[in-house]
Amino acid sequence: MKHPIVVIESLKKNYGTVEALKDISFTIEAGEIFGLLGPNGSGKTTTIRCLCTLAKPDGGKIEVKGISALDNPKRVRNRLGYVAQEVALDKMLTGRELLQLQAALYHLPKPTAQARIEQLLTLLDLQEYSERKTGTYSGGIRKRLDLAAGLLHQPDVLVLDEPTVGLDIESRFIVWDFLKQLKAAGTTVLITSHYLEEIDALADNVTIIDQGKVIAQGTPSQLKDRLGGDRVTLRIQEFSPLSEAEKAQEVLKELPFVEEIIINPSQGNALNLIVKSGSNPLSKIEQALEKVNLPLFSLAQSRPSLDDVYLAATGQTLMDAELAAAGSRDMKKEKKQQMK
Repeated sequence: MKHPIVVIESLKKNYGTVEALKDISFTIEAGEIFGLLGPNGSGKTTTIRCLCTLAKPDGGKIEVKGISALDNPKRVRNRLGYVAQEVALDKMLTGRELLQLQAALYHLPKPTAQARIEQLLTLLDLQEYSERKTGTYSGGIRKRLDLAAGLLHQPDVLVLDEPTVGLDIESRFIVWDFLKQLKAAGTTVLITSHYLEEIDALADNVTIIDQGKVIAQGTPSQLKDRLGGDRVTLRIQEFSPLSEAEKAQEVLKELPFVEEIIINPSQGNALNLIVKSGSNPLSKIEQALEKVNLPLFSLAQSRPSLDDVYLAATGQTLMDAELAAAGSRDMKKEKKQQMK
């Protein structure tokens, strides 16, 4: 019987009165790229910090290859490679020196370390940078060196927290290609991200979390197919009054091909509809609104995306959640400054 390489069940974690993780459960199969998707503040980083034994959960179970991370943290750490969101490199060391230091921390025999360093420098196309100090590296090169450091001891599972945040498009694609190579070679990869296209392009399976809870799980295709149709986004005005959007909602929900309507306040009370595939809805929607003298600022149809999955589960898009979280952090900072 096949067993998952990572098992997380009913994970809980509190920071004082804040419930960072309320109930997180998922499994990861060996050799897959697994995506943990959610906005900043959703609990992604706390989840992987607990997995990597950097934080102690308040409840739940974590196992890696059948080993409890709570009872045997050292054994679990030897099976994991962890690359944090923030790259922390000693700017005075060269790339090669940093990898040699990392190898020493893992107690790798010198011949093994030298061979492994050369292999990773080649795989990540870092040879020309290896003798330069890391303080001279661009963001993309620093991230690739960080990946090399996380892979030195050949972990069973590579854990990446927002691996391409802040990188330019070219550097992101280089990282994507490398992760696909790792998967092909049999390495299991866990990625946290708030980039929808990244998870959609890379992940075999996805768990979406919000406010410390799992809200959706499955393959990207399964999650999108469960919505059961196409997405239509319309605006009565660029910034519509809520009453106007609600009036349009009442009219449109009577159309036989409309399965769900969500009013999105953070997008100027735009209406997001799920409609049956192949129903050719746009002209019918326009006609229905004309009959009740409602204007139409914009109207578009598309196939479901992971953002639609998030929207259907929470009533807001992932970008909306990001903006709301950023606004909340700004308010907290302002309050602290006022108290000083």
